[in-house]
Amino acid sequence: MNIFWLAVPMLSCFLGGFSEQVPGVINIGSIFSFDSVNGKVAKIAMHAAVEDINSDPSVLGGRKLVLSTHDSNYSGFLGIMGALQYMEFDTVAIIGPQTSVMAHVISHLANELHVPLLSFTALDPTLSSLQYPYFVQTAPSDLYQMTAIADMVSYFGFREVIAVFSDDDQSRNSIGTLDDKLVERRRKLSYKVALPPEPGIDDEQVTALLSKIKTMESRVIVVHTYLKTGILVFKLAQKLGMIGSGYVWIATTWLSSLMDSDTATLESTNSMQGALALRIHTPDSKRKRVFVSQWSKYSNGSIGLNTYGLYAYDTVWMVANAVKEFLESGGTVSFSNDSNLNFVGPGGTFNLSTLSIFDGGQQVLNNILHTDRMGLTGPIRFNQDRSLIHPAYDILNVVGPRFRQIGYWSNYSGLSVIPPESLYNKPANRSSSSQQLLSVIWPGRTKVTPRGWVFPNNGRELRIGVPHRVSYKDFVLVNESTGMVQGYCIDVFLAAIKLLPYAVPHKFILFGDGHKNPSYTALVNMIPSKVFDAVVGDTAIVTERTKFVDFTQPYAESGLVVVVPSRKLSSSAWAFLRPFSPLMWGVTAAFFLMIGVVIWILEHGVNDEFRGPPMKQLKTVLWFSFSTMFFAHRENTESTLGRMVLFIWLFVVLIITSSYTASLTSILTVQQLSASITGIESLIESNDAIGFQVGSFAQNYLSEELNIPKSRLIPLGSPEEYADALARGLVAAVVDERPYVDLFLSRYCRFRTVGEEFTRSGWGFAFPRDSPLAIDMSTAILKLSENGELRKIHDKWLNKRVCGPKGSQVESDQLDLDSFWGLFLVCGVACFLAVLIYFCSIFHQFKQHFPDQSLHSESVQRFFAFVDEKEEESKKRLKRKRLQMESISNGRK
Repeated sequence: MNIFWLAVPMLSCFLGGFSEQVPGVINIGSIFSFDSVNGKVAKIAMHAAVEDINSDPSVLGGRKLVLSTHDSNYSGFLGIMGALQYMEFDTVAIIGPQTSVMAHVISHLANELHVPLLSFTALDPTLSSLQYPYFVQTAPSDLYQMTAIADMVSYFGFREVIAVFSDDDQSRNSIGTLDDKLVERRRKLSYKVALPPEPGIDDEQVTALLSKIKTMESRVIVVHTYLKTGILVFKLAQKLGMIGSGYVWIATTWLSSLMDSDTATLESTNSMQGALALRIHTPDSKRKRVFVSQWSKYSNGSIGLNTYGLYAYDTVWMVANAVKEFLESGGTVSFSNDSNLNFVGPGGTFNLSTLSIFDGGQQVLNNILHTDRMGLTGPIRFNQDRSLIHPAYDILNVVGPRFRQIGYWSNYSGLSVIPPESLYNKPANRSSSSQQLLSVIWPGRTKVTPRGWVFPNNGRELRIGVPHRVSYKDFVLVNESTGMVQGYCIDVFLAAIKLLPYAVPHKFILFGDGHKNPSYTALVNMIPSKVFDAVVGDTAIVTERTKFVDFTQPYAESGLVVVVPSRKLSSSAWAFLRPFSPLMWGVTAAFFLMIGVVIWILEHGVNDEFRGPPMKQLKTVLWFSFSTMFFAHRENTESTLGRMVLFIWLFVVLIITSSYTASLTSILTVQQLSASITGIESLIESNDAIGFQVGSFAQNYLSEELNIPKSRLIPLGSPEEYADALARGLVAAVVDERPYVDLFLSRYCRFRTVGEEFTRSGWGFAFPRDSPLAIDMSTAILKLSENGELRKIHDKWLNKRVCGPKGSQVESDQLDLDSFWGLFLVCGVACFLAVLIYFCSIFHQFKQHFPDQSLHSESVQRFFAFVDEKEEESKKRLKRKRLQMESISNGRK
C-alpha cells in the first residue's frame, strides 16, 4: 500500500493536459485504452456528446463541460495513475475504466473521494453496488449476456459447453456466471480454457489449448475474450479444422463490436463463418438515426460506430444531466481535503493534500441513479439493483463479411424474433413454447443444428461392457457359433441405437469369467474407471450406482420380490370344479350320457328294466348314466355286450373318480412348505434361509438395507438351483428381481410369489455422468415403447411360457383331457364295436323273421319295430312261425 501512495508525487511524470478547477468549468475525466477499437469509438462519441452539451446553454446554465482523456494503454498501473490525477484536479466524475480489472481498484478511490465512476465496458457481474457504491455500470452487466448464452444453449438442446476466455477478473467472473446459469438450466460448463490477457499471448499457446479442446466430447465453444485474442482464436481454430460441420461457436459482444467498427478486420471473418454473436440491443429511434448518419463526420471515416459508442454518448449526457440537477438544486462544485490521507507511514511523511473529496459527490451519484430519459440506446432508467431496465441483446449469425439477425434476447421475455420493445406492453412470457429464433447457418454452411458433441478421441468405438451371464441367458448370451452377443437387453440397445440421428460405433466386451454371474456393481464401476464407456445388460437402476454413472430411461420394470414353493388356492363355492379343466368336464359328461345310451341300446331288447314308456326309458338312461359315477346303478345288465361295455366304463370311472379325489384333496388340503412367509416383512422376522441370485444387488440390499444376517443368505446361480433349493426345503424363499422371477415361474409352475414388490426400480443402460448419449438413448427408448417395438422384443425373448399365461399356477393343478384321452378312446371304441355287433345281429335276425322284405318305408318301420320288440317275443314268434311252416309241410305230404 505504501508503494501505491508513493506513486502520487510521480503522477506529473505520466500525465499531462489537466487543468485546475476554474469558475464556469465542470471537469470530467475518462480512462480508456484509446488504441483499442472500443477506446477509439468511445473517445469520438464522448467528444461528440461534450460538443452537443456545450452547444446547448440550457444544460449547464452557461458552464462549460471539459472532458479530459487518459490513455491507460492496456496497463492497469497507468489506469490507476490516471484516476489519481483526476482526483487531484477536482473532477466531478470519471468515465471508465475500460476493463473490470482496473474498475475493481479505482472503485476504492471513488468510494473514498466520493467521485462517481461510470463505465459502459467494465461489465463484470461481481462489481457489486454494495462494495462499490460509487461505481455505476451504464451498459447491461455481463450477467445478462451470460444468461442469454445459457438460454441459447438450452434452446438448441446442447448439453455441455467449453469456455475460452481471457484470464482476468472480468472474463473469469463472467464465465463463472455462465456456469451458474447453465446449471440452472441443467446444462454444464464441461471445460474452461484460460488464455493470457492481451498483449501477452502467442500462437503456440492458443494452438496447444485448441488442440486439447479438439479431443474433447463437447463441440459447443463460447469465446469471451478481447478483440485481438478472439480473432486469433478463430484464425487458429480454422487451421485446426475446428470451424466446420459439427462445431458450434458462440462469441460475446467483442465480435459484434469488432465487425461493426473495424472494417480492416473483415478479411478475418472467413474463420468465423457460422458463429453466433451477441450485440447489446438498442431500439431504433430518430435521435439514433441522426447520430449514426453524422458518425462519419465525427470520425472522419477512421472507424465505424458500434453499440459502445452509443453508450459512451449517453453516459456523458447522464453525467451532464446529473450535474445540472445538482446545480439547479443549489449545489456548488466544491472539494475538501480528506483527513484520512494525512498520515505518517514507516517510510516518512506523504503529501496527499492534492487529493480531495467531492463534496457534492453523493448528490450527483443519486441524480445519476435516478436518471429517467431517452438516449441513443433507448430509455435510460436504473432498477433498485442499479442495473438498466430491460437489458436486451441482438442475436447474430456470421454469414460472409456481415451479420445476419436471427432474433433477440431480453430478460423480460427471453428469446424471440420480435424486437424486445414491442413486447414490453404484453405480459412477460418465458415459457419454453414462446422461445423462438430464426434458422441458423452453422459452421460448414449447414442449417442442420449440430448435436453439440462427439465421441471423445475422434470418434473411436465405444467400449460397452456386457455381463457374461451363466443363467437366464435370454437377457444376455453369447452365441457359441458366431461369438456374437445377443439377448433381450442387447436387442433393445441396438433398436434404440438405430433411432439416433447419428452413428454410434461400438463393440461389446464381456465382463465375467463365464462360470458364475458377475457382480453388476463391479461392472458399473468400470465406467468411472474408464475401462468401459457404457454398460448394456440387465442392470438395475439403484441409488448407489447413480452416484457415479447416469442411467437411461428404464426399458424394463424391475423390483425385488419373494418366491416360495407351492400354492394353496383360495377357497370358493366352486372349488370342487378345480380338479378338472373345463374340457375334461365336458368330455366326461358326454361319455356318461353316451354310455347310458349305448347300454340302453344293448339292453333294450333283453332287459325289462330298460323298457317301458318313452319318458320312463329317458329317466332310466339318465339315472343309469350318472349313477355309474358312484357305482350305484340299480339296473342289471343282461346282454353280453352290455356287460362288456359296462365293465370297461366302470374301470374308466374308477380312474376318473380316483384322480378327481386325489386332485381335489391336493388342492384343498396340501399346505405350502413355507406357509408362514407372506411377504418381505414376515421373511425378515423369520429365521429361515433366503436365496438370492449371484451378482444381483439383492445381497447388498438384504444385508445392508434390511439388516438380514449374511449367514441366512444363500447364493443361487441358475433357475435349476432355485427350483432344487426350494423343492428340498433348503431355503424358505428366494429374493430376486421381477424379470428373473417371471421367467422362472413360467418354467416352474409349482412356485409362486408372495407379497408386493418391496423395491421399485428398472433396468437401464449406464453411461458416464452427464453423457449426452444417455439423454438421446432415453428418448430413443421412449420411442421404442410408444411404437410397440419394445413389446415385440420382449415377446421374442421372454414370452416362452411353459405354464401358460398369468394364473397358470391354478391350471397347473388341474387334470386335463391329455391325461385321460387313452381311456376315453378305449371306452369309445368298445362302445362303437358293441353297437356295431348288436345292429349286425339284429339285422340278421330281422332277415330270418322277414326274409321277403325289401328296402322301402314300410320295411324300415317294420325293422325299427322289430328292434323295439323284446327279444323273447321275437324268439317265440319265430318259433311259432317255424312250427306253422313244419305243419304246412307235413300237410302237403
